[in-house]
Amino acid sequence: MSTLLLDKQAVNSLLNMEEVLVVVEEAFRTWGEGKGNMPPKAYLTVEKGDFRAMPAALTGHAGMKWVNAHPNNKSRNLPSVMAVIIYNDPETGYPLAIMDATNITAYRTGAAAAIASKYLARSDSKSLGIIGAGTQAHTQIIAHMEVFNLNSVNTFDITPGSAEKLASDLPEFPVKLCTIEEAAASDIVCTLTPSRKPAVMNDWIKEGTHINAIGADAAGKEELDPQILRRAMVVVDDIKQSTAGGEINVPIQKGIYSTNDIHGTLADLVLGKIPGRTNSQTITVFDSTGIAIEDIAVAGLMYEKAWQSGDYPMIDLV
Repeated sequence: MSTLLLDKQAVNSLLNMEEVLVVVEEAFRTWGEGKGNMPPKAYLTVEKGDFRAMPAALTGHAGMKWVNAHPNNKSRNLPSVMAVIIYNDPETGYPLAIMDATNITAYRTGAAAAIASKYLARSDSKSLGIIGAGTQAHTQIIAHMEVFNLNSVNTFDITPGSAEKLASDLPEFPVKLCTIEEAAASDIVCTLTPSRKPAVMNDWIKEGTHINAIGADAAGKEELDPQILRRAMVVVDDIKQSTAGGEINVPIQKGIYSTNDIHGTLADLVLGKIPGRTNSQTITVFDSTGIAIEDIAVAGLMYEKAWQSGDYPMIDLV
């Protein structure tokens, strides 16, 4: 056996959001059926950032993602998030592939949010609010455009030039610059910031809004006014991770919110174990911390496409 080596260029040539949406939703379904195994993320904190080890197994798939978060990397002309996946044969443990996972991380996060929006947002949603116009904003827009017929992408970023760059990078989509309040007034809102204090206020959010809270992915991070959570039906990707480091982690620590208030998980929604949106007035929130089953499902897709093409380098690693 040999090991496929997939660098950034190779992975980017294989990534397709329509396909990623399918495998990520199926990963949640499989995991919800008890056919997967996913220990909690392991965090390694260093002076300038942190690393996370994210192992998972699904039927026919196994592997681990090693991913960093270094917020100050822009000053070094490096992505703030970079990742590598080791993808293994679950029967033998053999490393079938080593691949760059930086864009896999972005694509699977965008896909998971769009899947949550499919179940939780109003089906007639026409506007998408983007708060934080960094790398993740691209895949949030691409994924939501696959699921909804949107006519406006209302974009805000605190960093001068970021929203303008997003608009120029995605000229095929209706990206327009606006205030944070205007972005928060959209039908679907994606918060994509590293904030450690509420950036989106309760009185900005209208009835019937769906929010994908993406940025809070570690202890102490928080993007939403906790009163939004009190008004909302909250769905999480993983209860343990969300409690420890998701959007609900700070409100839980302060006693403002409780795990008993959580409506359920995205896997529960996909399987129909819990209802999604039932009326046009409910505010809904998806607390996305990013889970390893998403990465391993997409890694499996990358491996199969690369193996079938036969166009990518292989080494005898073991």
